[in-house]
Amino acid sequence: MTTAATRRSESRISPVFLGITAITAVTGWAVWTDFASEPGAAVFLFVTSAWIVSLCLHEYAHARTALHSGDLTVGAKGYLTLNPLKYTHALLSIVLPVIFVIMGGIGLPGGAVFIERHRIRGRWKHSLISAAGPLTNVLFAAVCTAPFWLDALDGVPIAFRFALGFLALLQVTAAILNFLPVPGLDGYGVIEPWLSHGIRRQIEPFAPFGLLAVFGVLFIPEVNHAFFDAIFAVMDGLGVSRTEVACGQDLYRFWTEQYPVCTEAVSR
Repeated sequence: MTTAATRRSESRISPVFLGITAITAVTGWAVWTDFASEPGAAVFLFVTSAWIVSLCLHEYAHARTALHSGDLTVGAKGYLTLNPLKYTHALLSIVLPVIFVIMGGIGLPGGAVFIERHRIRGRWKHSLISAAGPLTNVLFAAVCTAPFWLDALDGVPIAFRFALGFLALLQVTAAILNFLPVPGLDGYGVIEPWLSHGIRRQIEPFAPFGLLAVFGVLFIPEVNHAFFDAIFAVMDGLGVSRTEVACGQDLYRFWTEQYPVCTEAVSR
C-alpha cells in the first residue's frame, strides 16, 4: 500500500510544471486576442514558457522510457513529475537553453536526467531511451506547424502565427542538433550501444565537450549557412516560410529594432 502511494506521488505532475503550463496558456491567449498593448512582450513570454514546457517533456520522455526499460530509480529522483528543478543539471537542461533562445534564437539541446544504464538490458532499449527526448521535439514541432501544413491558418492571428513559426524553429533545431552522433548528445546515445567496448572507452573522455564542439563548428560561416539552409528546408517542408520565422523571432526579441515588414503585418 505504501509502495503504491509512493509511486503515485513520484508520478504526480509538479505544481512548478503546471505553473509554467498556465503561463504558456495565458500568454498564448494574450497573443491570440491581442490583449497585450505590446505584442512582443506577450510573444516573448509565450514562446519562452512553451519552450521550457518542451524541455520538460524532452527530459520526461527520457525518464519514462528508462522506467519502462528497467530503471525504476527515475521516479525517486523526481524525473516523472516534469519538475525542471529535479533534473540533474538544471543549468544544462533549462537555463542555458533559454539563454540561447533569447540570445540567438536556436534550440539548444539540453540533456540532464541521470539514467542508471546498468539496470537496463538490451541495446535497443538503450537506443530508444536516448531517442525519446529528441523525438519529443519532433512531435512538438509537428503540433506547432500543424496549422501550416494542414492549411488551416484562416482565423489565426498573425502575431500568433509568427510565434508558432519561431517556436517550431526552436523545436526543429533542438531535434536536429540532438540527433547528431556526437558524444554527449542523444544521437551518440542512440548508436553507442552498438559500438564495441574499446571504441566506447576511447570516445568517453570527449563526451563533456561534444556540445561545445558542435557550437564551435557552427561558428564557421560555411557550416552555419549549410546548417540553417537545412533547417529552413525542413521548415519549408512543414509549410512555414522564412519570413514567418524571422518575424516570429523579431517579435520575440521585442527589445531590439524590429523589421518594418513584421511590424506592419502585426499592426494590420
